[in-house]
Amino acid sequence: MPDRLAMQDPRSQYPRPPFPRQPQAEPGLAGRMIPRPDHGEDSYVGHGRLKGRRALITGGDSGIGRATAIAFAREGADVAIGYLPSEEADAAEVVALIEKAGVKALGLAGDVSDEAWNRTMTARVVEAFGGLDILVVNAGHQQYREDISEVSTADFDATMKTNLYALHWICQAAAPHLPPGAAIITTASIQAYEPSDILLDYATTKAGIVAYTKALAKQMIEKGVRVNAVAPGPFWTVLQPSGGQPQEKVERFGAHSAFGRPGQPVEIAPVYVLLASQEASFVTGEVWGVTGGAGIG
Repeated sequence: MPDRLAMQDPRSQYPRPPFPRQPQAEPGLAGRMIPRPDHGEDSYVGHGRLKGRRALITGGDSGIGRATAIAFAREGADVAIGYLPSEEADAAEVVALIEKAGVKALGLAGDVSDEAWNRTMTARVVEAFGGLDILVVNAGHQQYREDISEVSTADFDATMKTNLYALHWICQAAAPHLPPGAAIITTASIQAYEPSDILLDYATTKAGIVAYTKALAKQMIEKGVRVNAVAPGPFWTVLQPSGGQPQEKVERFGAHSAFGRPGQPVEIAPVYVLLASQEASFVTGEVWGVTGGAGIG
């Protein structure tokens, strides 16, 4: 594996479209993607930035959550990941990688759109690790619909509950356990600022995440807890081929970025590491864009 951090042309550092069509049933598995995403399995090197911290990452089986889990573990944190039961195959790989880093791992299968599960998940992390220092709210639901008439109430409800309701439920459950110096990191999107016409409900939730994060940051800093959001652009994750985009857009996914390719999950994980670490001690209420040159705002 070439050194990811060696100086090189970022436009050609990772695969560029066209990609093959690769439909999967939602929520999909990263292991079936072509090309397989780089989550840092062989390339992320830690430097002890999170030594002794205890983290919970929702949607930690694949994509950005998986890359963040690997990075946190290699930075010295004990890491729990939440995921859907159907994602067990991907999740087992992540748990093994966390344990290989020499820290504690915890896999938690459940659905964040169930209010009670968020409380249960948080309680199990606190019990297993003896506390909670970092919460990454990353699990998301994305489904494209070509016309407003096709967005059913069930569609809208599923997206809202997974992306927004769950954000509130898990932050509410975690807040009493977070000590001064802890961090909450949410996952927004460029869709909050430049919404796609086929992602009405998804874009709406991502805009909501930005507002919620900024409001929560004002509350939590009174307890010494920082709250920030990361806003990705086009990243090569299983969210896209499993119903998040039409297959013709999967073929050209990321081609419109300034780099001519999508980002790989390992390329965004260091931002989560920074925001979780004490190096970001004067950062709260911010939205960090990692958009491939598109910017946010």
